[in-house]
Amino acid sequence: MNASTKPLRVGLIGAGWASRYHLRGWERQSGRAEVVALADPNAEVRAARAAEFSIPEIFDSAESLIAATKPDVLDICTPRETHADLVRLAADRGLATICQKPFAPSLAEARRVVADVGGRVPVMVHENWRFRSYYRRIAELLCDGACGDIRQVQFEFLSSGMIPDAHGARQALVRQPFLRTLDRMLVMEIVIHHIDTLRFLLGELDFVSARLARTNDEIIGEDVAAILLKRREGGTPVSITANLAVHGAPPLPQDHLRIFGLAGTIELDGTALAVCGRCEVSETFDADATYQGAYDASIGHFIDRLADGKLFETRPDDNLKTLEIVEAIYAGAERS
Repeated sequence: MNASTKPLRVGLIGAGWASRYHLRGWERQSGRAEVVALADPNAEVRAARAAEFSIPEIFDSAESLIAATKPDVLDICTPRETHADLVRLAADRGLATICQKPFAPSLAEARRVVADVGGRVPVMVHENWRFRSYYRRIAELLCDGACGDIRQVQFEFLSSGMIPDAHGARQALVRQPFLRTLDRMLVMEIVIHHIDTLRFLLGELDFVSARLARTNDEIIGEDVAAILLKRREGGTPVSITANLAVHGAPPLPQDHLRIFGLAGTIELDGTALAVCGRCEVSETFDADATYQGAYDASIGHFIDRLADGKLFETRPDDNLKTLEIVEAIYAGAERS
């Protein structure tokens, strides 16, 4: 994209919880892109979000937004059960598309969408966790050999958000009420981020075993998961422990990743990154800046690749590999 190129005209579909982070991300791209319209079936929600970000036009559907404003790009920020149809709609209208994860509610449906869309339009899956600044830094450290030969990887994601607080509220459900309705909750909605990030850092992974559990009757799906994967190259074990009902853990969970190698250990504990062994590193990242920054970087990557024609990191065929692991977990897990 050169200086004479007009900014991309973006239509945002969905005005829910995550849309605020998307819109802030598009704001960071001033001069390269602008959100010209927003669509959401909820009149009150779409009006409030449009007012918050000074979006000039609002609609009740993607179809009406596309017909009236003819955007260059569609940003799909809606519940996962709508993704497949919206991606197909965008492809039929010839629109470049960035779609929130998961690409579809199931691996089978995601494969059908990939086949239907083909290469007709550029499509990127908005899987932003791997774009967090501390994970990009870890990737650099691994590339530089900070760990040497990796022998074991442990990932923890622990929260007390599903435990009632002093007022009887479960903070995870206060923050994201839609979690109540998901039959595939913790793994498909949250741990999918970690699986994709681990693939980014470690290469391809294969499913070994899993155990899933539910701790309360306010949700349908699982809120506890113990997962064992292995690196396809060399078979290194990769364990994931995710639990949203841990007494003593913070309501808002933080990632805890440890990569053990023959030459050193990399540890990310929340926003603190440390390396000991062959090299010594101690760095701290700002939590809020890193969270929003992942959205900013994802959207920036999308625009960069549209401009240079190179492959998206999180293109649909790559995201299928993450969904294959997720599907294997649900198919092969023991439950309690």
